Amino acid sequence: MSEPSTATTLAANVMHFARLLRRAGLPVGPAETIAAQQALTRVDLADRTQARIALRATMIHRREHQDVFDQAFALFWRDPTAAEQAAAMALLEAQKEKRPERPPPASRRVAEAFAPKTDRPPQPQDEPPVQDAVLTVSDQERLQQMDFEAMGAEEIAAAKREIRRLVLPLDLRRTRRRRADPAGPRVDLRRTIRQNLRQGGEILSIARSRTVTRPPPLVVLCDISGSMGRYAQILLHFLHAVTNDRDRVHVFLFGTRLTNITRQLRHRDPEVAFQMISQIVPDWSGGTRIGDAIGRFNRLWARRVLGQGAIVLLITDGLDREGAAGLPEEMDRLHRSCRRLIWLNPLLRWSGFEPRSQGIRAMLPHVDEFRPVHNLASLRALVDLLSRPAPPRAAGPAPERMAS
Repeated sequence: MSEPSTATTLAANVMHFARLLRRAGLPVGPAETIAAQQALTRVDLADRTQARIALRATMIHRREHQDVFDQAFALFWRDPTAAEQAAAMALLEAQKEKRPERPPPASRRVAEAFAPKTDRPPQPQDEPPVQDAVLTVSDQERLQQMDFEAMGAEEIAAAKREIRRLVLPLDLRRTRRRRADPAGPRVDLRRTIRQNLRQGGEILSIARSRTVTRPPPLVVLCDISGSMGRYAQILLHFLHAVTNDRDRVHVFLFGTRLTNITRQLRHRDPEVAFQMISQIVPDWSGGTRIGDAIGRFNRLWARRVLGQGAIVLLITDGLDREGAAGLPEEMDRLHRSCRRLIWLNPLLRWSGFEPRSQGIRAMLPHVDEFRPVHNLASLRALVDLLSRPAPPRAAGPAPERMAS
């Protein structure tokens, strides 16, 4: 086989392997795929260990994703019929009366990614389908309470469909603008005089107006660092639905830098929108500099997007690589610039959570709400919170931990 055809085959295999990792829930994009192809040209392909290390170094950015990668590598690069064997073993296990123990998330994600969509046993045609209402409700409740980090590929797809159905009705705010309304509560003296000039100045009709109400701007600052990559990947579907459902929504991603993705999220097709985002966000699953990112937002964007009682959603775990340098001052400025600052932290899913890191302690005194965001139930609680009128802001200690 000639060398160009070998390189083409290798590039195609790496591309299919990257698709497998994405189906298993790992954040592998075009940049990781290209880097993996280049890395394989610099190692001995006959050495399986070198190839595995090269692919893992270029395609994986988080330690907890290594188990999923190792499972996928062992299946994909070992035996082309491994997927058929795994599907056959799954059918044999399903026929056993005793229910086996639930496999770990890493093995389950790779098995779901490998299994073809058509490998489902057909239902008998002579019997009508029976729906168990209790089981349906139980599965629905389990999906609502399941952590995003523990979801498999099928559960992630179901969660994304549920997120698409969420509606975010923000409370309406009165503005300074007025519009003509014959049944309005206020008399518009200027328009009354202008209309009656046609009758020689004699007032024959009275014009009325009403105050215009509209939802306040919604600004989202979402952390995409290594510790938040899994949650940010799913929350982007929620932010895409919100951005396409209403106006005056501004979304920013930050890791080691700040990126405005509002224009990309307005595309109706979510896959196209996320592909555009991946091209302009170079720091996905990298480090975190929260203070620097919020400071940059305060200097460049606060005056543009934080008017008319804006609500700010800050989505981060509070783990700052800079040791909270300058973070209290920037958080205080952000808090004073908006009407309501809500901090969404996935670490609140732990019952024994304590604010021990410097970043969390620096941020807590400057937020109005401190809530978890780790499953569908927490997202529904957030929607209910934003649907109610905001309570008056009062000076006091750090907010209490909100139950999930």
